[in-house]
Amino acid sequence: MEFENALAEEIWTAKYRFQPAPDEGDATIDETIARVAAAVAEVEREEVRALWRTRFEDALRDFRFIPAGRILAGAGTERAVTLFNCFVMGTVPDSLDGIFEHLREAAVTMQQGGGVGMDFSTIRPAGSAVRGVGAEASGPLSFMDCWDAMCRTVESAGQRRGAMMGCLRIDHPDIEAFIDAKRDPSRLRNFNISVLVPDAFMMALAADGEWPLVFDGRTCRTVKAKALWERLMRATYETAEPGVIFIDRVNEANNLAHCETISASNPCGEQMLPPYGACLLGSINLARLVDRPFAEDAALDEAALAELTQTAVRFLDNVIDLSRYPLFDQETEAKAKRRIGLGITGLADALLFCGAAYGTGEAVALTRQWLQVIKREAYRTSARLAGEKGTFPVYDETMLDRPNLASLDAETRALVAEHGLRNGCLTSIAPTGTTSLLAGNVSSGVEPVFAYSYTRRLRQPDGSTREQAVEDYAMQVWRREKGDIPPPETLFVSAQTLTPSDHLTMQAAAQALIDSSISKTVNCPEDISFEAFADIYVEGYHLGCKGLTTYRPNAVTGSILRVAAPDASSAIVEEPPLEPRLEALDGTTYKLRWPDSPHAVYVTINDLAAGDARRPFEIFVNSKNMEHYAWTLALTRMISAVFRRARDVSFVVEELKAVFDPRGGAWMQGRYVPSLPAAIGGIIERHIGSLEVPHEQHRPAPAPMAIPQNCPQCGAPALIKTEGCANCLECGFSKCG
Repeated sequence: MEFENALAEEIWTAKYRFQPAPDEGDATIDETIARVAAAVAEVEREEVRALWRTRFEDALRDFRFIPAGRILAGAGTERAVTLFNCFVMGTVPDSLDGIFEHLREAAVTMQQGGGVGMDFSTIRPAGSAVRGVGAEASGPLSFMDCWDAMCRTVESAGQRRGAMMGCLRIDHPDIEAFIDAKRDPSRLRNFNISVLVPDAFMMALAADGEWPLVFDGRTCRTVKAKALWERLMRATYETAEPGVIFIDRVNEANNLAHCETISASNPCGEQMLPPYGACLLGSINLARLVDRPFAEDAALDEAALAELTQTAVRFLDNVIDLSRYPLFDQETEAKAKRRIGLGITGLADALLFCGAAYGTGEAVALTRQWLQVIKREAYRTSARLAGEKGTFPVYDETMLDRPNLASLDAETRALVAEHGLRNGCLTSIAPTGTTSLLAGNVSSGVEPVFAYSYTRRLRQPDGSTREQAVEDYAMQVWRREKGDIPPPETLFVSAQTLTPSDHLTMQAAAQALIDSSISKTVNCPEDISFEAFADIYVEGYHLGCKGLTTYRPNAVTGSILRVAAPDASSAIVEEPPLEPRLEALDGTTYKLRWPDSPHAVYVTINDLAAGDARRPFEIFVNSKNMEHYAWTLALTRMISAVFRRARDVSFVVEELKAVFDPRGGAWMQGRYVPSLPAAIGGIIERHIGSLEVPHEQHRPAPAPMAIPQNCPQCGAPALIKTEGCANCLECGFSKCG
């Protein structure tokens, strides 16, 4: 099997290829597929193992079925990693010992490759009395800072940084601080955050009523529901977070409501899970199933879709038994309920092939039609598996009355009534940013196409760069089929040209046929008014969505890649030029006392003036303690080079603050600082904040494209947000995948 482009091959090499030593492991993508298929088939009885190995290989070939990244990278390698992408951790207790035990569990989980989600609503609010020690509680956000620092330190399976979701109920007394937390551009950068919103709040909002903030059964104070909601919407308008989870709807629609209560989601929001719940993910590539793309009679092969769904359900069910688990409680939970999350990718491309523009009535109808096939075949397959291998241990016949099963056709319900189910939940639509690139840059998940073409810079071994054009898969097929005929703008819509209502309509159409939830971002133009933006979450609630997240380019998270001119066919991520040094610069020197050093450390940051604004230009770190000389010199030279070249240098702060000293850190100004470099990062952060640079100064000069946020892995200004996830157009980094 050949890759569609060089980028796909690079993604495979960097993320999914197993190569423990030169000339060992996967020599080709076909060998990766064979490795994964063989490992998953080992769970089958010996007499049918070869049959299922062949069927699994057929499903994986040509990227028709794409298991989640942990499966591709780990299955058949004997590495001590989990094949589950994400977990929700246990209920966090309101005690210091319990909190840090759960922090340890999260660290162990991320070390083995799993992202984590937590509900921090169980931690008492800031200012509450701590009995026995005569102190006041610091509140859930202070402990989220601990999780954030841990996440920066722990690499997931040595390949990607861990991803986290932090949730807080909208009736928690610290909810306002939680809503505003990400206004600080350096805080909680490793978290996605979501507010848990019950139906009662939405009723209070509609009635312009009061809303109590409660902890442990005691009302601490009361606020206006509309004022709290406006605060939430202002925050997400200006910083793209928090998202919302309509938690009552999640629990009411849950197949497993008879045996669990959900209060948090995995990092990207497609799986709302109980304590220690896990998400096992895979996606059917709809773009590969359309016959005669762009022809008048183009249609998706629904028979092939049905067959692929049957194979994919069995594949994912086997992975439950094959996988390692970071914690015993996670294994117990996963095997008791055998939850899987079969989803889709390539939806927007498949719609294009069939002549339906994303967001239109025709697109909604086709989406429902295709997802109905997947739902029907997934439940039928799970019922047949239950007849063959047994139901999941906590199966209950009353599940047939749950909303997702009550809407099944009569034949499928009869099959479930006869055999039960092998899996408690079956479908979910997850982010597929990196695996979609692997499959030839098909449109990602349920999202519209973000950009049909752009140019990616590839750094060469000698330090030079070359440019490589990257095109959406549908655009590639259009050029092959139509030559130089320009694609119609009314068909080739993108995330930037669609209205928020278009996004919501498609998400709601899919949600009606999905067991769990959907990871999707409602992309909004930078110039959308707050008044137009403010009703997005309310509209999504009324349309039946379980969770929502938005993205509008802003000063805190940066701008998303965009094409400026309507007729532009591509966008180039340009590196900013190196600024020359003036003869004299103004700056500030900070004195830093570090417990492990007998002498003070002095940090000098000089600034470059640009009109009325200033920005950091260079840094010097000096101390009489010569033990620090070599590393501080290297550090200052590197940081100064970044200051001179990059417009957004916030990632420097993030990287420095992530440095952990195994000898121990120090408490400074009420916060734990894990190392001396982290303390220097804090000084840089404080200095940048003191400059009060006007918003316009952070924007690049007029160019074909606004510069996105810098990638935390490669540093390139090429980070975009789709499916609630940060994805890098340069190196393929994905916060969630």
